[in-house]
Amino acid sequence: MKIDPQKPADLSAQIAQAIRDAIISGELIVDERLPSEAELSDQFQVSRPTVREALKRLAAQSLIRTQRGASGGAFVNRISFEDAYSQQITTSTLLLSMNAISFDTACEARFALERACAPLSAQRRTADQLATMRAEIFRQAQPGLTDEAFCSSDVAFHRALVDGAGNPVLSYQLAGAVEAMQPLMNMITFTARSREEITGLHNRIADALEARNAANVDAALVELENYTRKLAQDVAQQHSKPVVTEE
Repeated sequence: MKIDPQKPADLSAQIAQAIRDAIISGELIVDERLPSEAELSDQFQVSRPTVREALKRLAAQSLIRTQRGASGGAFVNRISFEDAYSQQITTSTLLLSMNAISFDTACEARFALERACAPLSAQRRTADQLATMRAEIFRQAQPGLTDEAFCSSDVAFHRALVDGAGNPVLSYQLAGAVEAMQPLMNMITFTARSREEITGLHNRIADALEARNAANVDAALVELENYTRKLAQDVAQQHSKPVVTEE
């Protein structure tokens, strides 16, 4: 593992990247103990606080864990897909907000990914996942439900659909699509949407999944995408109208 002291990048970031690369390449394996702070300081020719900062970066990414005691130190961590979900969601949210992704672009990506997952979900969904979807549909129909709670329920419904594919790689990749893009779309469309329309489409999706009918799942998702796009267009048109004031 090496760094370039002449590079303008933060030395602690370089050290973290070097260790990360060693983990990815298999040079450092799961549960292997990293060299001590003093050893890493000598190896990279930097101060111990710089090494400590690099280790903090790696711990924040769940790439290493620290243990106290005589046999303690920093160890290569085994990352689970569940542990990585939050990072994927955060990264997707930042990308969308910082790069001003258009509603249509986000909508197209989110439904394309979910439709790709739907045939597997129609084959593999479990009774528990169906029960989750039915429970969220029931929740969405409650008259006193706030917009924030409806949005949360909407995300949970689509999360169950994605997880029904029984593929942890797909679930991880779609975490950003569902849990970053879906709230974005809900925020834009919540003032114009009909909850009855959405819960009706959710019911069709759940019915099709229960019947293991992939074609009907896809058709309902296409209809939901078209409805979502229409909502966004209506909201945009309303915002573009001039405000009429009475004299």
